[in-house]
Amino acid sequence: MSHGEYLIEDEAGVKRVVQDARRVAVLGIKTEDHSGQPAYYVPEYLAKAGVDVVPVPVYYPDATQILGKPVYRRLVDIPGDIDLVDVFRRPGDIDQHVDDIIAKKPKAVWFQSGIRNDEAARKLAAAGIRVVQDRCLMVDHRRYSGR
Repeated sequence: MSHGEYLIEDEAGVKRVVQDARRVAVLGIKTEDHSGQPAYYVPEYLAKAGVDVVPVPVYYPDATQILGKPVYRRLVDIPGDIDLVDVFRRPGDIDQHVDDIIAKKPKAVWFQSGIRNDEAARKLAAAGIRVVQDRCLMVDHRRYSGR
């Protein structure tokens, strides 16, 4: 079976992922101290737009809350379903998260602008998870959320 339908390259597919993303875990989110960086201001934008953002920082061991929400250290520790995992990690650092993502089984995974890892994307697609690579969720949310 081809996993191509899970590797989202077309605008209609991107739009569907955005519109389905009501609860978004942000892997690699940064803290308020880094408000000028996309890994903070993109999830901040999403939260203000009404998305339920779940922070999953990789660093900042002392952080217990980001954007006023409790922090989780692994996706599998998050209670309930996740529509989308928004990934702010270097391409080479994504591999270590693939098993955790697959175990959580979100509907989709989004690699932010400049982030592409085709091998990880194939593994996620093979697990039935839709993958968008190298796009900014903030830009596409503004474009497609209908808000």
